[in-house]
Amino acid sequence: MRIDILTIFPQMFEGIFQHSILKRAISKDLASIFLHDIRDYSTNKHRRVDDYAFGHGAGMVMMIQPIADLIEKLKSERNYDEVIYLTPDGIPFKQKITNRLSTLTNIILLCGHYKGIDERLREHFITMELSIGDYVLSGGELAAAVVTDSIVRLIPGVLGDETSALSDSFQDGLLSPPVYTRPAVYKGWEVPRILLSGDEKKIDEWLTEKAIERTRSRRPDLLEEME
Repeated sequence: MRIDILTIFPQMFEGIFQHSILKRAISKDLASIFLHDIRDYSTNKHRRVDDYAFGHGAGMVMMIQPIADLIEKLKSERNYDEVIYLTPDGIPFKQKITNRLSTLTNIILLCGHYKGIDERLREHFITMELSIGDYVLSGGELAAAVVTDSIVRLIPGVLGDETSALSDSFQDGLLSPPVYTRPAVYKGWEVPRILLSGDEKKIDEWLTEKAIERTRSRRPDLLEEME
């Protein structure tokens, strides 16, 4: 199995992948893990990968260009079964998902940062979004490590006892709405015009509407708790 991890902090994984079950899987050629520094694909002379969000509000957004170029490069070299984004508003990561992912051949794990990634990446590249819990981390690296560990240990031959794995046992209540940053048009994919209008009232209404829509479609239980 091959796992490609896209991150701005590849150093964070060095210790994790050099110990225990993951080290065993790699040394036995049962799993191959490749780290890719997103900054290496930035066209900015300062290797910048984030920018201010369109509309208004605090926080930066990871830009579309470096991540899109990196994913496109990897996909030109091989087929990927899943391109996974680690995000607080993804579906809950559970054992059933782990079991399925462990049977795949090639997957990509994208580590987010700041307020998240440009929504167009989610629309055009991401095939699965996972959350390891209803809380926010500084970045997706720890979540990617959790997902990687839980998948790799299920690969046949990784654990000493092949049967042991079989016995293993948000502020306003809404998920965040889509976020976008420059450029406003990328390969014909446009940022919603309302975010470029400068009308704060209408932008707030749009953001609230989208937050409710996303929460209702992905985590209706959160809305039930608010009632």
